Formats: sequence, structure tokens, C-alpha cells
Amino acid sequence: MSGAVAVIVLIDILPQSRLWGFWHFLFCRFALGREAGITFFKVLGSGENAGFGLRPSPSHQGLFCTFVDDAAATDFIAHSKVLSAYRQHAREFFCVKLKAFSSRGSWANQTPLTISASLPSAALMMPVAVLTRASIRPLVAAKFWRRAPPAELSLQHAHGCLLAAGLGEAPLLRQATFTIWESVAAMDAYARTGAHLDAIRAAHAGNFFSESMFTRFIPYDALGVWKSQSAELMLSSQAQSPTRPQKQPDAEA
Repeated sequence: MSGAVAVIVLIDILPQSRLWGFWHFLFCRFALGREAGITFFKVLGSGENAGFGLRPSPSHQGLFCTFVDDAAATDFIAHSKVLSAYRQHAREFFCVKLKAFSSRGSWANQTPLTISASLPSAALMMPVAVLTRASIRPLVAAKFWRRAPPAELSLQHAHGCLLAAGLGEAPLLRQATFTIWESVAAMDAYARTGAHLDAIRAAHAGNFFSESMFTRFIPYDALGVWKSQSAELMLSSQAQSPTRPQKQPDAEA
């Protein structure tokens, strides 16, 4: 595949390695910055049980990285000392390559993602991934977090959601959500209904975010295990009876 490639890594660190994990979280960024072909990266924490709550997880971490092309991303996954160390200390390790087909917004005043894929008609029958991240304005953080629990609960039970992980750069104020869906139809059905739609409308109406980014991807070459589910089996899942979504502006999943 040509063009820029993003990589998401999710890690559940072994209980006996949690102190190592804390130090790795603080300092692995220096090694990441020296990886060949890397153009942007973030070392991320997570909520309890890899969720979206206020209580940080002592074991769940994540990485988001972008690379100049697929070859650089492949080399990173195969040979990075950072990832090798994570694998050695992980109870679960999940990694997936991503090609963006839709993106808007910025992260740390940068636009790290370029559109490197078009959405084929077959995408209605194949998994898609979404990354949503935001910097929450401190004065409205309490209002934002009052909306979070119902939206999280609806996501956990959403039809067609294959994976959902809460991630963040900093507690309370810099948050991200990564999801994989069995189809565009399943993703859109969740995004335009219920507690999630109410939370998005409230965020826009209340001007909750000082910065945000919303990107849709085609996921491929997944490996590892997350929440006891094989990555390969996860991406082979397909919607049983998808319906073509109506043409509307993108909603944030």
C-alpha cells in the first residue's frame, strides 16, 4: 500500500511489570522519536479496564504513530525495540495498521494524517476503524465527564462494535477513543443515535473542545490479542446484513 500509514498499539501490561510499564510510559517517547520513517507519535494511557472513566488504568497503555509509508510501518512493527519490550511485558498485545480515508481536525496543532485510501464499495461489508481525540477545555471538563458514562455504556453494547478502547495523553483533559466496527453501517448507526449523539451535540453546543481530530480508517494487518479476542479473527468479522448509510455529514463515532 502506498501513502502514509498509521499504527495503533494497545497493551495490557503484566501485573508484575507495572512499575516497568510506568517508566516505559514516561521515557519510551525518546526511542520512538528515533524510529525510521516515523512522522508523528503519541504515548497514551487508558482508563480503568481500557475504558473511558476518570480512574486511570495501572496496566493499559497505547501508542499512536504515523509513518511515511507501509514499509516503514512494517519495519517498526517487526523490529522496534519499543514494541519488543512491550511484547515481553504484556499480558495482551494488539497492533493494527490503518489507512485514513477521511480526516478532519488537528492533534497538538498538527495534522498528522493524510488521506491515503479511498473507501471502496466493498467497505460496507468490511471492518472500519475510527479515532476520535479532543483537548477538553478545563472550565467545562465537569460538564463533559457527566456525559461520558452513558455514552461509554452505549458503546460497550453497540451492535457491530468489534473493539473499543479509551486512550488519553493526560487525565481528564486530553482524551481519545479508538474503535473498530464490522461495517460503515454499524458505525453510523451508533454515531447517529442515543447517548453518543446526545454527547456530541452537547459538546458542540457547549464548545467543550479547544482542539479535536476525527479520522476514519481502513484497518489491515492486525496482530495479537485484545480482550481475549484474536486480532486476525476480529478483522475477518463482517456485518451479516449491512444497509447502505444515508448520505449525511460525518458523525463522530
